[in-house]
Amino acid sequence: MSLLDRFSLGEGFRKYFQVEPAFTDELRNAVYGIRHEVYCEELGFEPVRPDRRETDDYDRHSMHCLLRSSTDPATLVGCNRLVLARPGEPDFPLPFEHTCRDTLDRSIIDPARLPRHTIAEVSRLAVRAQYRRRKGETKTALALSDDDFGTKDQPRFPYIPIGLYLAVVAMAKREGIETLFMLTEPRLADHFSKLGVRIIQIGGPVEHRGIRVPSMMSVSEVIARLRFFVKPIWRVVVAEIDAGYTMGRPAFLPPR
Repeated sequence: MSLLDRFSLGEGFRKYFQVEPAFTDELRNAVYGIRHEVYCEELGFEPVRPDRRETDDYDRHSMHCLLRSSTDPATLVGCNRLVLARPGEPDFPLPFEHTCRDTLDRSIIDPARLPRHTIAEVSRLAVRAQYRRRKGETKTALALSDDDFGTKDQPRFPYIPIGLYLAVVAMAKREGIETLFMLTEPRLADHFSKLGVRIIQIGGPVEHRGIRVPSMMSVSEVIARLRFFVKPIWRVVVAEIDAGYTMGRPAFLPPR
C-alpha cells in the first residue's frame, strides 16, 4: 500500500461507509434484520423467525453497531454487538464463557476473576452477502484474509471488517471496558497484527460455526498500538460513534 493510500484511508472509509451505535428501537431492529438475513436465511446457523429478527437473551444487555453505505444511507452493510455484563447478575457468564468453558486456559486470564463491569464480548458480526462476494465467504458471516490487504502494486484495504471492529472498540472505550473477548477464526490475529492490533489466544479451539478460538484484546492497547495508516480511519469511526452518543444512551443498558 502506497504512502498516499495509507494517509487517505480515513477519507476512503468516509466516502463509502458510515458507522453508528444502534441506540434506537428502529436501529436495533435493523441490526436484528441483518443478523436474520445472514445467520438464519443464508447460513442456516439459526432457525428462520416469522418476524425476520434474529435475537437472543444477550441482546437485552448489549450495545449494537450498524454499518451502512455513505452513498446510499438506506443501504445497510453489516453489524456487530458488544455484550456487557448483566446489570442484575454481573457474574452471569458471557457467551464465550459458556462455549469455551472446557478449553479456556485460565493461567493466561480468568474472566471470572475480573471486575465484570470492565469486560465485554464482541459477537454477532455479520455482513450482508452483496458485500462479501469473494470465493470462500459463502459460509461465513464475516471474513478477513491476506488478499484483503492487497499487494504493493495493487493496494487494498478491508474497510468493512476493520470498520466494524474499530467501532466496537470505540464503544467499549466509551463504556469503560478494559478487556474485550471474542471467538475468532484462528488466523484473525495474524491479519490484525498488520494493523498493530494484538489479539491473544486464551484457550484451545472449539467448534462453533466452524473452528474458532477464544481470544482477547486490551482496549487501551489496541488504541495505543494502531499503526499510523490506520489512525485516520480510527478518528473517523470515533467521531461517528461519538455523534451517536449525542442522541442519548439507551436506558435499558447498565449504568457506567
